[in-house]
Amino acid sequence: MYWANFLHIYQPPTQKEVWVRRITEESYRKVFLGLLGIPEARLTLNINGVLCELLEKYGGTDVIDAIRELVRRGNIELTGSAKYHAFLPLLPEKEIERQILLNEESLRHYFGDVWKKRGFFSPEMAYSKKVAAVAQRLGYEWIIVDELAFPPDRKQSPETIYQIDGLDGFSAFFRERNLSYIILSAQVGTVPTILRYLGPRLDRNEYVVTAMDGETFGHHRPGLEMLLFDLMREQKITSVQISDLFDTFPQRKTIEPVNSTWAVTKKNMEDHLPYARWNDPENVIQQKQWQLTDLAVAVVGRAEPKSGVRKLLDEALHSDQYWWSSARPWWSLEMIERGAVELKNVVLASAQATDEEKKTAEALYRDIVFIAFDWQRSGRVDEISRKEDEEIRERLEEKEQLFITTEEYLSMITTLEEQMHLAAKNEEYHRAAMIKDRIRELREDMKKNA
Repeated sequence: MYWANFLHIYQPPTQKEVWVRRITEESYRKVFLGLLGIPEARLTLNINGVLCELLEKYGGTDVIDAIRELVRRGNIELTGSAKYHAFLPLLPEKEIERQILLNEESLRHYFGDVWKKRGFFSPEMAYSKKVAAVAQRLGYEWIIVDELAFPPDRKQSPETIYQIDGLDGFSAFFRERNLSYIILSAQVGTVPTILRYLGPRLDRNEYVVTAMDGETFGHHRPGLEMLLFDLMREQKITSVQISDLFDTFPQRKTIEPVNSTWAVTKKNMEDHLPYARWNDPENVIQQKQWQLTDLAVAVVGRAEPKSGVRKLLDEALHSDQYWWSSARPWWSLEMIERGAVELKNVVLASAQATDEEKKTAEALYRDIVFIAFDWQRSGRVDEISRKEDEEIRERLEEKEQLFITTEEYLSMITTLEEQMHLAAKNEEYHRAAMIKDRIRELREDMKKNA
């Protein structure tokens, strides 16, 4: 079996220095410096241009150097993307193209000739035919999408590479949800458990694509980077980059993927809401956010390409503001207000904006912030979050449960205890506390499953 693992790492342009430094230390530095010691490692990586700039600004140039060396050695291939992590399907084609080209400038600046243009990652794995067409026009060969983007009336083959209808050989690779979730929810030392899950697939001439946030390894899940390293070393799995699959699997079929994201659920698809986390028709905050976004885009569209407001808009289009206003279950007043004020300021700073447009921007900003405060005060956020529980259960039910032996639990706990003591010795007390919590959870799970 060929395993093509995709990692996505990103921080918004407004991210605070303390968080960039913490995530760099807990995740990026551990992952990429660790991969330098694994000659057989192969994976596909998306690092948005804005994160490269943040790493350079806040003491992470060693991470950039490590990634560049891994690309040079052939351990990692880099994908294209949108520099500021914009939600591309809901933007005009000109803005999609601009975000992609800005990202290419960053990749060439930080990685030079070692970066080759082949694969493309749309932020949030947000797919639409429009996005794919722009990527293909700019010279990309494939895009990674979620498995729920696969046409529901077709059966997917793990031996076939699928090309998108009408896009002249442009291919789509589909992330397998179950295996991706299993790796994300696993623990250090559970490679045997994952191998049991894969079972006879290990001996077949087929491929699987997994995709996940890179920050999960070490930051969200302390110590989980060790599982990634163990999987890369596992001889029963052939680790490859996504682009390698073209040479191994010659069979091609043409399909028409459907709109989707990597956070979409089956219920969302049944309700024809593939972008529900970012643009729910029933979420009045998101509707006003997109009204403000469309206004800012329209105003800047009348400005000179090199005007000051152009860069303000580029940065203001990051997808985080819509995600954090979903309340499903993610919610942050700070991110909602920050996103709205950035878009408002684009309009106010533009010499092309009319007085009426500026008044509209001010009104939309106030509405977004006041409604968000009201939702939080009134309990509306909690109400929406409770409805989300049903979809979370759906996702958990889709994932097959892994049987973990007592010996494997004890091995995980021992490894994490070593990580905890090392973190405490290095005065990384926040990390040590997080690892301690994971150890407690493991001991509780071990008792339940004994």
